[in-house]
Amino acid sequence: MKVEARIFDLVMAFSFLMAVVYGYWTWADTDHVEPTGTVALALTGGLALIVGTYFRFVARRIEVRPEDNANAEVSDGAGDLGFFSPGSYWPIGLAAAAALAGLALAFWHVWLLVIAVVLVLIAVGGLVFEYHTGPSHD
Repeated sequence: MKVEARIFDLVMAFSFLMAVVYGYWTWADTDHVEPTGTVALALTGGLALIVGTYFRFVARRIEVRPEDNANAEVSDGAGDLGFFSPGSYWPIGLAAAAALAGLALAFWHVWLLVIAVVLVLIAVGGLVFEYHTGPSHD
């Protein structure tokens, strides 16, 4: 998790630096700071800071992974990574319902938004409470 934390730290530093540079350049050209781009870059840096902090917190609580060890071999990462459902159609339905909700928001059709929210809730429920018939991997 330390590698992922460093990646998000780099994104955070870059975003904050670019927010300062962008704010200065827009102020120097037009005598006022253009707020939309500056705020967007600052918020991007803040979100990267949140995720990087979470990864650093989790990295202290788990054992060292092969990705975090500079002397690790490729074979150190071999083995099962977990169980992933091979035949679920719920993610496709959830993506379609979310796309429908986005379209309803974009064109502000409240009746379509209500239908899309109901479909999103059904898809989330189906995804969370999906019945697995495969072997148990406890």
